[in-house]
Amino acid sequence: MDESTPLARELASEARRREKLAGRSFPRPAETRILTVSNQKGGVGKTTTTVNLAAALATAGLNVLVIDIDPQGNASTALGIDHHAEVESIYDVLIDDLPLGKVVAPCPDINNLLCAPATIHLAGAEIELVSLVAREQRLSRAIAEYAKEREAAGLPRLDFIFIDCPPSLGLLTVNAFVAAREVLIPIQCEYYALEGLSQLLKNIEMIQKHLNADLEVSTILLTMYDGRTNLAAQVAAEVREHFPEQVLKAVVPRSVRISEAPSYQQTIMTYDPSSSGALSYLEAAAEIAQRQ
Repeated sequence: MDESTPLARELASEARRREKLAGRSFPRPAETRILTVSNQKGGVGKTTTTVNLAAALATAGLNVLVIDIDPQGNASTALGIDHHAEVESIYDVLIDDLPLGKVVAPCPDINNLLCAPATIHLAGAEIELVSLVAREQRLSRAIAEYAKEREAAGLPRLDFIFIDCPPSLGLLTVNAFVAAREVLIPIQCEYYALEGLSQLLKNIEMIQKHLNADLEVSTILLTMYDGRTNLAAQVAAEVREHFPEQVLKAVVPRSVRISEAPSYQQTIMTYDPSSSGALSYLEAAAEIAQRQ
């Protein structure tokens, strides 16, 4: 292939990356992996990362559940799941002890992908949780009960559960940290990327000490990468230097197609599976699946 121009080089590189992934099956984990996708900084691609990684793993044949605990309900929208005020949602699970299985809905576009939606009622859940018994463990218990229900019903075990958090460190996020074994942090390749990360890591440390000793920051994904700028390369290099083990090799580029997909109630995997954004999320999903 002619690689004499920048565009030709980029296309050739994408073709090679695609070939590498073609027909590759992802290994199933030995037990359900629960990942909380968190960063208290808004606009870093938390929800986009959650739904697209979940979709990539599901299209590879794994059984995946997305739990949306962000009152904005953007993950539910992107997966095409109803989440208007009358729908039973994760709010009812956390506040009224409704079984998780009652609110889980299948994603219309992708087999093996389920979603527990969020509704606007979740906006008041932070206050309502304060007075409840075992308020930090409510999501964790609901997930454990749901796993038993699936087993009793003869349904396959879930391979991955992704919890999409609000951009804050309140009780909803604490519930997500207590329920998970792993934290996945999306980091935007921009100047303020590392600001606030130390606060997030301190909070995770506190959760490890008092509520969930098994929690670890297992994965960091660089998002909104613009290869044309020195700044993006500098931020990426700095993050890799601080967290050499956790940062994925795959980097998600700035992409109009990724931003457009949710407005069609789709992930990039079904909206434009041949785009560079879909390829990047597929590579990231493959890396996560390989890390057992």
